[in-house]
Amino acid sequence: MHSHSYHDVLSGRKKRRIPEIAAEPGLVVEEPGSGFCGAVIRLEHGTVVLEDRRGGQRVFPLAPAGFLLEGKPVTLVPPRAAVPPAPARSASGSVRVEGLRARTARDSRIWVEGKHDAELVERVWGHDLRVEGVVVEPLDGVDVLAGRIEEFGTGRGRRLGVLVDHLVPGSKESRLVAAIHDEHVLVTGHPYIDIWQAVKPSAVGIGAWPEVPRGRPWKEGVCAALGWGEPHEGWQRVLGAVSSFRDLETPLIGAVERLIDFVTAPEA
Repeated sequence: MHSHSYHDVLSGRKKRRIPEIAAEPGLVVEEPGSGFCGAVIRLEHGTVVLEDRRGGQRVFPLAPAGFLLEGKPVTLVPPRAAVPPAPARSASGSVRVEGLRARTARDSRIWVEGKHDAELVERVWGHDLRVEGVVVEPLDGVDVLAGRIEEFGTGRGRRLGVLVDHLVPGSKESRLVAAIHDEHVLVTGHPYIDIWQAVKPSAVGIGAWPEVPRGRPWKEGVCAALGWGEPHEGWQRVLGAVSSFRDLETPLIGAVERLIDFVTAPEA
């Protein structure tokens, strides 16, 4: 009798109900097994894609009680109403304009030091530049900057944005730039010896860029230290490793964005 009563008490207990939460884009949850914490990006065939604050993405199954929301277990479920897909993004992070027809090129230009700089800017910001009608041209060295500006002939609606490598106090580049006095010219730059160095080492699968002895061409020294062959072969490795702005160091990103804003300003 007592045994039967004890069994009834246990069987009458209710299991704790795990709440179901709609996996709306932007919802921040944690996957307890891995400790990965991120915002919901999208749902894909019974899985959810989360992105952490560093831009890293992971895919997890939509398992019952599979996530923590504010430290408590929840079950993620698809939203009841269809959620419109997030706008497609370009490599620079801007909203991609579908069916784009490049606008007529502006008179304003962006100049970079060399061919590699131009190729990297095109790879990440090419979509934005075509939307805005901005042409990027290599200078083949900052030494010719003053003469090229005079030949170009700046003015209203004819601005120049110039991207310079190794723009640090006391450098040759900084002295040349200091001599430029033109309200229609904006010179920005990054602190790296070469545009290669503005690519994150992790993107190309190395721990850090090698130190190259003073007096040796930097690209040659890097390729020799890493076993990358000739500089043109090394550059293909570097460029091929870049898929978006996340693969670049912040100083370069900021410098290019300022130049684009400058040459596309309404009063330009």
